[in-house]
Amino acid sequence: MKLVRIGEPGQERPALVDETGALRDISGYVDDIAGDVLLPQSLEKLRRLPVHTLPKIDGEPRIGACVGRIGKFICIGLNYADHAAETGAAIPAEPVVFSKWTSSVVGPNDAVRIPRGSVKTDWEVELGVVIGKGGSYISEDDALGHVAGYCVINDISEREYQLERGGTWDKGKGCDTFGPIGPWLVTADEIADPQQLNLWLEVDGHRYQNGNTRTMIFTVAQIISYLSRFMSLQPGDVISTGTPPGVGLGQTPPVYLRAGQIMRLGIEGLGEQRQTTVGESL
Repeated sequence: MKLVRIGEPGQERPALVDETGALRDISGYVDDIAGDVLLPQSLEKLRRLPVHTLPKIDGEPRIGACVGRIGKFICIGLNYADHAAETGAAIPAEPVVFSKWTSSVVGPNDAVRIPRGSVKTDWEVELGVVIGKGGSYISEDDALGHVAGYCVINDISEREYQLERGGTWDKGKGCDTFGPIGPWLVTADEIADPQQLNLWLEVDGHRYQNGNTRTMIFTVAQIISYLSRFMSLQPGDVISTGTPPGVGLGQTPPVYLRAGQIMRLGIEGLGEQRQTTVGESL
């Protein structure tokens, strides 16, 4: 299934994408794509819905983040060997973990606001993993069974805040609008191997990122197992698994976002995002 949330910010309602690409309203069955709706038994009930009898949604409504009421937005840094090399960082011995604040979450096509005074706002296409079955101390062998689905994430980053202002990376990662998620939550049964997905990103038509999840240092299963040692994972938690090479920081010289630019990005089988950058109003 491809699950989606449509409507204005704060008023999104759940829908699914049928085989023709049309949107079908499922708000008569679930209140949101969130929490316990992402449990395996709940997703199975949605799979059994008579899709062609569901109300069709016409027009081009706004698409919101494909997961609602996110509890934790957990990110993995330097998780592609070729990305670590372009930034001059050593290959990490264990996953580098940081957080994006849930207030950063926006829809896949919403505007991205460059913070006031920022001159180093950057892009990062990433595979997003949404937890369905929660747990702690999850084994690698069982880890993929805890995944509800996968999605596209743009891990927008302000590099000065992240790397030059002291402390942790978090303050350069969680600015408002720095977490576009979606368009769809593609359920795990549709993705044969999360370690064989092409992902890409363009700015103003120029292809900067072109990678594949097979070059991850730590696989999706390893990441889930690792994180579950330090925190319980719960339905609706989102994990962003790192970015391939081609970020602005890694260009020679570095290239960063300016107001009025257009980012397009996507992952094989998971859809595409499109964002326009805007300056933060004073």
